[in-house]
Order: sequence, then structure tokens, then C-alpha cells
Amino acid sequence: MSTATSLAPPTLAVDPPPAQPRRGSKGRLVRAIAIRSAGAVFVIWGVVTVTFFLSRIVSPSPTTLLVPADATPEIRAAIEHDLGLDQSLWDQYLRFLQSLLKGDLGTSFMTGRPVADDLASRLPATLELGTSALVIGIIVGILLGVVAAVHRDRFLDHSIRALTVAALAMPQFWLGLVLLSLFFVSLGILPGPIGRLPFGVAPPPALTGWYVLDAAFSGQWSTAGVAITHLVLPVVTLMFGVFSPITRVTRTAMVGALESQYVRNARVLGFPNSVVHFRYALRNAVLPVITMIANAVAFAFAGAVLVESVFGWPGVGQYALNAIQQSDFPALQGFVLYSAILYVLIYTAVDVAYRLADPRIRTS
Repeated sequence: MSTATSLAPPTLAVDPPPAQPRRGSKGRLVRAIAIRSAGAVFVIWGVVTVTFFLSRIVSPSPTTLLVPADATPEIRAAIEHDLGLDQSLWDQYLRFLQSLLKGDLGTSFMTGRPVADDLASRLPATLELGTSALVIGIIVGILLGVVAAVHRDRFLDHSIRALTVAALAMPQFWLGLVLLSLFFVSLGILPGPIGRLPFGVAPPPALTGWYVLDAAFSGQWSTAGVAITHLVLPVVTLMFGVFSPITRVTRTAMVGALESQYVRNARVLGFPNSVVHFRYALRNAVLPVITMIANAVAFAFAGAVLVESVFGWPGVGQYALNAIQQSDFPALQGFVLYSAILYVLIYTAVDVAYRLADPRIRTS
């Protein structure tokens, strides 16, 4: 290679201008969201229908749990009549759909309250736990993925990859029990599995339903501190299942981005490493990470079922587990409907995020 050729300035391809969306792209985006929303209705209907019939076929009759073993057949028949279980399965299904269209999820056999009220009262606890684990897990996962890619095939990269494999291999309930044994039983520095606040501490005035935020908004800083200590172990347990897949996907996408021509040109032009890694490489590697974040959102709220049970967390997950154990059909169907709507919203949001992040998808 001649000296003139080696000293030639590099081609400026650092930040390729994004493709300009064609006319009508907003209309396509709105139409795509409308199609997704219409399809979501059928998905939710299919999920609740399958759950309805499976719960009736697989689960034992609720009367076996609600009625004493020595109850007379007349008493059992009267209770089945009150619950509507003496009707045919098809009639029960039609009545369930009619109530659902009216926004009525039925009455829980366990609590005797409307299922919608039970879910509404428990949802803030699940959202506080799941959102905290999700936000921390996403930040940790992306940072570890970037660090692993930058230090590819070095000690730090191998250590992070080993940590992600270990995190994926550990069952959440087992990890929760280990953390309780270490930090509550042995060291005594974090509270045990007694829920969101210790006995004797009154919840803060309800504004958002999140104890930490509500206590902070009302100036009860000591209560906010206590609520945070009760959040630590459940959040760490749930976070382990969130950050590890995000780390692996971020690392893979970042390795490809760091080997691209525009990143090499950015280095030649003297941009700082932080700009090269986070502005150019990470921004172009973000699409697969968005998909994995969507899966992490679903995992965080689905995984809360086991975590809430281990830590006595009074959320929707523990409510669903009790509903399964008690054959509480209305409560179980309400939980499934909540989960189906949550999943549909997540994946619809991901589809929109994809289209906003990549103009090629928006205009295709």
C-alpha cells in the first residue's frame, strides 16, 4: 500500500442519516396498530375460552373445598346451584361471556368479593415489585452486555457470561430461599418473608398504591425506608431472571456493531469510547434488545407468581396461586384475563417501538 493511500482520510460514514419515511408512513403506523388491536381481541377471547374449559375439566369442583366432607348431598346441591355449577358447561360459558362483556369478572369463592376489586387492590403491589425489578434488570443487563462486548474474550467478558448462565440456571424460588437464608436468617440485615411492611407499621396514604412512592409523597421517610428494605430481596430475586437474557442479547448485538465500518470510522475520527459505544454501536444494536426487553417485561410479571409466594408479597401472583389451590374459577379467570391483556399490550408496544426505531419497518 502506498503512503498516499495509507494517509488518505477515511470515508465519513460515522452516523448514516436515517432513512426518510415516505409519505403516508403515519397512516401505515396507525393502520398497523389498529390491525394489531383487532387481532388482540381474538387472542384474549381465545385465551380466556381455553382457560375456562381447562379449569372446569382439570380442577376439582369448588364444592369439595368449600363444603365440609360430612355435608349432605342436599347442601352440596344447594351450593352448586348458588355458584351456577349445576348448569351445563356451555350455559356456564355463555353466562361467563355475557358477564365479561359487561365488565363483570364474577365473585371470588375465596374472598366473597368481586374479582375486579380483588385484582385492583393487589395490582399495585405486583406493579411495584415487577417494575422495580424490570427497570433495574434492564439497566444492569444493557450495561453488562456493553461491557462484555467491549472486553470481548477477556476475563471480564468470560466472568459476565458465566454470571448470566448461572442466573438463567437458578430457579427463582430456590434463589429466593437462598437469599432469605443468607440475609434474613444468617446475617439478619434484611426483613423476612412478611410482605410489604412489618406488622405494626401502617401503610402510607394511598396515592399510587406503591408504598415507597406514597410514603415519599406524604413525607413519611422512615416508612419509605422500611418499604425499600422489604423490596430488596424480592426485587433481586426477580431481577436475576430479567438481566441475564438482556445481557446476552446486548453483547451479541454489540459485538456485531463494534465490528462495523461506521464504528471503525468513528474511532479513526477520534470520538471518545463512550460516544462510540453508546451513541453509535448501542443505538444500532437496539432492535434485538427491544425484543428481549419485551420478553423480560412478560417474565417479570409472570415470574412474580413464584416470587410473591416465597416472600409473602400480597400481589396478583399470590392471588392467582391461591385461586388455583382453591379451584376458585372466577379468580383464576380474572387473573388469566389480566395476564392476557398485559401480554397483548406489551407486544403491541414492542411492535410500535420497532416501527419507530427503524424507519425501514415503518415504511415497508
